[in-house]
This record gives sequence, C-alpha cells and structure tokens, in this order.
Amino acid sequence: MKKATIIFALIITFFMIFCLQANVFQIFTIAGVMPNLFVIFILFVSLSSNGTVGISFGVVCGLIVDLVYSKTIGITAIMLCLVGYLGAYFDRNFSKENKMTIIIMSALATVLFEFGYYILNSVIVGFEVELIYFAKILSIEVLYNILLVILFYPMIQKAGYTMDRVFKKNNILTRYF
Repeated sequence: MKKATIIFALIITFFMIFCLQANVFQIFTIAGVMPNLFVIFILFVSLSSNGTVGISFGVVCGLIVDLVYSKTIGITAIMLCLVGYLGAYFDRNFSKENKMTIIIMSALATVLFEFGYYILNSVIVGFEVELIYFAKILSIEVLYNILLVILFYPMIQKAGYTMDRVFKKNNILTRYF
C-alpha cells in the first residue's frame, strides 16, 4: 500500500513538474535556456527507489513529454530511461548522503541526457551539428539544474529517505533487531 501511495505521489509530482516546465520556466530562462526538471526528477526517482521504478518512470515520462512537445516520439523516453539507469548505477556505487555527490550526479545526468538527445535528434531529424552552440546551451542548462538541486536539496533528501525506506527496506535498525 505504501508503494502505491508513493507511486501515486510521483505521478502527481511529474504533472506538477510538467506544468512548471511548460509555464513557469518559460519565463525564467537564462540566455534562452530552461532547466530540465525531468532529468532531475527521474534521477531522484531512480536514486530513491530501485532501478526498475526509475527506468519505468523515465520511459513513461519521456513518452508523455515526447507526445506533447516533440516532433519525434521516443528520443526523450530513451534518454530519460538512460538517466534512470544511470541513477540506479549511482545508487549502487556512490553515497547519497553528501550534497556535493548529488550535485555531481545531477550534472552528469544532465550532460548524458542533453548529449544523447542532441545526437539522436541530429541523426533522426538530420540537422547539422554545431558543437559551440551546443556546448553553450549545455553549460547553461547544467548550471541551472545544479542551482535547482542546491535550492531543493532538503526537500529532495527528505522525500528520498521516505522512498528509500519503502522501496529498499534497508532500515538500519530493522537489520539488527
């Protein structure tokens, strides 16, 4: 029952993030670049639950975003799926207790997402790759995402601990008692 409640809360959170991305952050751009809240969200889900939930949310959320925003269906789903997988890898191999670790993880996830999205889009749609323009956009978006992670870290950490207890059942006290 707790898992179903958390998944329902994650679905509601996705739609709230979707509305923020579509409406609020259209106004608050830096040099025309918006943050990618979906990358942060999928990374958080994958770090806090298990890899299957993170990857599944990545695919479903990516398909919804593609259906609404994109001309090609599936690129965002593929890339958010990879972000979910990367989050599961980070969860197995790194500690989530340090704020700097989470910041580095979100920066790497943003770079992976944007680089893969740009390359796949250039192959499928067939536009010319402009590396200097892409590097400028990528650096601004990474900094923007890092700023948002820093601002929302206490909330992300608290929600992450709750999800971690429910999905992973690795409470320290229950292991010894």
